[in-house]
Amino acid sequence: MEQSEDMGIKIYTASPQVEPPLYPSSPPGGAAPDPPHPRGRKRRALASGVQKTISKTSMLINFLPTGTLLTFEMVLPSVYGKGECSYVSTLMIYFLLGLCTLSCFFFHFTDSFRGPDGKVYYGFVTPKGLAVFKPGLGVEVPKDERYKVGFSDFVHAMMSVLVFVAISFSDHRVTDCLFPRHAKELDELMQSFPLMVGIICSGLFLVFPNTRYGIGCMSS
Repeated sequence: MEQSEDMGIKIYTASPQVEPPLYPSSPPGGAAPDPPHPRGRKRRALASGVQKTISKTSMLINFLPTGTLLTFEMVLPSVYGKGECSYVSTLMIYFLLGLCTLSCFFFHFTDSFRGPDGKVYYGFVTPKGLAVFKPGLGVEVPKDERYKVGFSDFVHAMMSVLVFVAISFSDHRVTDCLFPRHAKELDELMQSFPLMVGIICSGLFLVFPNTRYGIGCMSS
């Protein structure tokens, strides 16, 4: 019996349906993807630099009077402004650095004692003893030898100044305005300078331990 071609049964083998991949594959030929936007690379590089600066200078904060670094970080953004580094802004940055440096040096020559009334009195250490900031308070000032200025006080003051310089010059806002033509050299220097300062100051503090409870200074 002959069958009509129209009555025949045709069997089709369905080709497997390929689902789209969950993640896009790399382009054919092993071509590398498009490079990220230059602005994105710049932001990541800046964030990485800030993170490195914080990690290197965090150990140095303990050597500074507590209010000095806080004042510097609060005033610097308003002085720096939009980053134009004009003559006025550069002059104000110099003034801010000088003021904070003097405070780092000065506060290490201060000390305190607790009077019979339970209050804490601050003064300036001198070769003759402690000179209270407000004389005539009716409180007897201690005459101990520890309240006389010594060589260790100058060592602590110089270390504090050195630490502040290391931290302040690790900020790009300071170096961009003060040394605009040497930004690359300073960036390379600041990769290791704060760490070196921290190691040197840590060793000196072991040799000359701090025993004063001055303004913003903690005893080690």
